[in-house]
Amino acid sequence: MCLFDQTFGAVSVLHYPRHVADNVDVLISSGSVPSYAHPGDAGADLTAAEAFVLEPGARATVPTGVSIALPDGYVAFVVPRSGLAAKHGITVVNSPGTVDAGYRGEIRVTLLNTDNSSSFAIEVGDRIAQLIVMPVSRARFIPVEKLPGSHRGDGGFGSTGLRSSADADTINQGVTS
Repeated sequence: MCLFDQTFGAVSVLHYPRHVADNVDVLISSGSVPSYAHPGDAGADLTAAEAFVLEPGARATVPTGVSIALPDGYVAFVVPRSGLAAKHGITVVNSPGTVDAGYRGEIRVTLLNTDNSSSFAIEVGDRIAQLIVMPVSRARFIPVEKLPGSHRGDGGFGSTGLRSSADADTINQGVTS
């Protein structure tokens, strides 16, 4: 993939070549065609094909009635809708859910109600998740005796702390001994 840099004053903008197909065949077994709410949106809305009630803390796999045929070299990711998460505590359990190019079955969304006290009703046609279609690289895994070093090393979960280094510096400036 070839990138080129275009500088506007102090702002540098990377432009990526467009190798993405404008259209992906979408086969519908029932329900509605995934659609983008606004121009430029990355995620197309998936809707429920059946009604469900998610009790507090419960999860359910909700059918969408949508089956897709992606071209080789593409993947679709099923991700939560931010409004459902923020307003109702509804999220996608295995986010992102991966839909491989060779999969032809119905896309089903496993939703979780994280609210401890309120149930959440899902009606047919409700927007329950988003589908992001994008090109994907195929990795070639190369066995080696030892990995090269890096700045991060093997630091993982929580290794960078809670606050950014700028926040920590600000807090530490007020500390005297």
